[in-house]
Amino acid sequence: MNNTITDTNFNFPNQKSVYKGKVREVYNINDDLLVMIATDRLSAFDVVMPKGIPYKGQILNQIATKMMKATEDLVPNWLVATPDPNVAVGHLCEPFKVEMVIRGYMSGHAAREYKAGKRMLCGVPMPEGMKENDKFPEPIITPATKAEQGDHDEDISREDILAKGIVSEADYLVLEDYTRKLFQRGSEIAASRGLILVDTKYEFGKTKDGKIVLIDEIHTPDSSRYFYAEGYQERQNRGEAQKQLSKEFVRQWLIANNFQGLEGQTVPEMTDEYITTVSERYIELYENITGDTFVKADVSNIQERIEKNVLGYLNS
Repeated sequence: MNNTITDTNFNFPNQKSVYKGKVREVYNINDDLLVMIATDRLSAFDVVMPKGIPYKGQILNQIATKMMKATEDLVPNWLVATPDPNVAVGHLCEPFKVEMVIRGYMSGHAAREYKAGKRMLCGVPMPEGMKENDKFPEPIITPATKAEQGDHDEDISREDILAKGIVSEADYLVLEDYTRKLFQRGSEIAASRGLILVDTKYEFGKTKDGKIVLIDEIHTPDSSRYFYAEGYQERQNRGEAQKQLSKEFVRQWLIANNFQGLEGQTVPEMTDEYITTVSERYIELYENITGDTFVKADVSNIQERIEKNVLGYLNS
């Protein structure tokens, strides 16, 4: 799969540093702008898979860009420009060290905890008598601490965040307010496309002048889980799995192949055929969530294309 980008080593003018996350690589330009490159790396259970997924970075970047534009009237964000299909340029921000996870339905991690008998998640009670994928009476915010690469994000309660001084109370109230507003808008956008936004996470940062803004990605298949609205209730009534568009299908495949990111486990072999199906699922999600036809960018030399486009933007 040479038509993917899994690592970059650019040296842009006035570059101060580069941070490599699980999926994105962020170049600091003159302590003023950040050039964020969405690679084709695939991460699951906080482990980066050995092979890239064609067009995944472009899909994530373009969904996030569209969703930032669709929510900027509610919540300010860091975005300035998108000079390349895989690249977003934005204001340098100091990220908050928590991810704001919000759940409208009891799925994924919440369902796994519930099955294990837990009725509290991040200090938030979950009602008795729920089935997997049932809707919560109200969306719940279940924050996670932001892990360094290779570590696992950890659940944390609002009380612990404030007690440990990770975020000040005044700032945290803003994060909660922004999280609820974004989730409401995201749910409305999803509903208009015949989808249910099940759960998602948001990341926030502070600009140099102290303004709290949305950063990173929003409402992408990597940060969110979607169900198809059609047939949702019938499937719940019959106790069937929901038809979903998210990275969960990769997680389920890994679990079925005895991998959950635990010590001593080996990542199963992903054949080219399987990788193609993953890429197709990502394209399907893009088209479902945005309502636009996905236009594949030229991948004959992705590194060269990105470098040319970013340099063109920075030099302008």
